[in-house]
Amino acid sequence: MAENAGVHEKGTFTISDVLSKIRKKDAFRRAGAIAMFIGVVRGETFDGQKVEKVTIEAYEEKADEVLAKISHELTGKPGIIDVQIHHLLGDFDVGEDLVYVAVVGAHRKEVFAALQEAVERYKSEAPVFKKERIIDAEGRAAGHWVSEK
Repeated sequence: MAENAGVHEKGTFTISDVLSKIRKKDAFRRAGAIAMFIGVVRGETFDGQKVEKVTIEAYEEKADEVLAKISHELTGKPGIIDVQIHHLLGDFDVGEDLVYVAVVGAHRKEVFAALQEAVERYKSEAPVFKKERIIDAEGRAAGHWVSEK
């Protein structure tokens, strides 16, 4: 796993860890903005079904590689100082954190654009998979793998 990006088992990495990594870097003294995206478990599906839990899995070696690549490429953009992308793995309840994306830059304009690009790219490029466990209209439990692509 790269320092700026990777997948982590639930409970081994927090939002505080992200901020600590950012603030410890020498380049942080050039920062004027930190923008963050925290992905959480949504309590209903796109078609309104109740979500009970989700399970997140990944092809870990490839996911680490892809997230590190995105982080590195975006950090190379003008005005961007650091990009952190950390996805959690395991079983999650509604409302729990799933992913942390942080972009550090000199100014907010560059930071917001890079944050949006980082989120869109990790969602489409990283081999991370979500299984939703839902309760249907009749109260029956069911599960299915979700593709957001």
